[in-house]
Amino acid sequence: MGRRILVTGLDSFWGGRVAQTLEANPGVDVIVGLGTGEPSVALERTEYVRSDQTYSILARIVKATKVDTIVHTFLVVDSNKIPPRNLHEINVIGTMNLLAAAGTSGSPVRQVVIKSATVVYGASSRDPTWFKEETPRSESHATTLERSLLEVESYVEDFANDNPNTIVTLLRFSNVVGSDIITPISTNLAKGIAPRISGFDPQLQFLEEDDVTRCMEFMTLNQIPGLYNVAGDGRVPYSEIISICNATSIPLPPYGTMLFARPLVKLGIMEFTPEMEALLRYGRGVDTRRLKETGFKLRYTTAGAVENFIRAVRLRKTIGGAKNSYTYQQDVENFFRHSRVVSQEQQDAP
Repeated sequence: MGRRILVTGLDSFWGGRVAQTLEANPGVDVIVGLGTGEPSVALERTEYVRSDQTYSILARIVKATKVDTIVHTFLVVDSNKIPPRNLHEINVIGTMNLLAAAGTSGSPVRQVVIKSATVVYGASSRDPTWFKEETPRSESHATTLERSLLEVESYVEDFANDNPNTIVTLLRFSNVVGSDIITPISTNLAKGIAPRISGFDPQLQFLEEDDVTRCMEFMTLNQIPGLYNVAGDGRVPYSEIISICNATSIPLPPYGTMLFARPLVKLGIMEFTPEMEALLRYGRGVDTRRLKETGFKLRYTTAGAVENFIRAVRLRKTIGGAKNSYTYQQDVENFFRHSRVVSQEQQDAP
């Protein structure tokens, strides 16, 4: 029998793309997707179930489908996307429900893969050049988003200790750029602007979006346990990134930065989050030697990821038009999956 995998956040950017990647692997027999909205990418054999944002239905789904693996992509890592009051419910309560479903007596789940972010390290003047997986934060203060992710990771660690027969994989991804992903940093650079804090030129680390899905597939199908930093090799000064993207700097004062940035954000001129404020002061770098020891190889360095991103932006501007979009239509999906006519046509095809 092949693998039976449940993917959370099927309606999110990462959930949909991870499901697409797994669909292409013949070793995966069953893919079940859970989400709060409609899928945003076309999927051929992933079965979709709608849920609330805390995944309270997940235990029933696991029991009914007999999935052996859960890939959790639905952690919010961008504080622009969700009100702070909802972060705890989605990130913490949702993950607790997931771990409860995986760890209950008689559960068929033998592997859990969690997508987290290097934002858990924070950013401060006391940081090491490279954070290893066990390196603690330099500062105890954390934003609402960081606190929720730190709490999630503590529950994942407890789950791994209490369930030694379950493979637990926790992946901390650095800031991502690519042709399709939308983040505060990529949104600004795509607009040709770059907020910066006067007097600071931080060293930044990036990851190309395709390397994210490749890494999650690799860890899932090879059943590799542990905690891993995932980031492109090298760090690049923010000033160089601004130059590569031919962006215009928007200087922000080193004191009262968020207060000064807030009206610019409200006017839609730029995006700026509390996590960005710390990052654009001090930067961040993570050590990825443990990841390399697994045999996984990234296709892009940090500089390569940025260059690939800006090429996609320039191409889009040259040819015009918006990104390709997909609208999920349940009746259409059901027709192609269950129609006897379609099935017969596929069998008769040469």
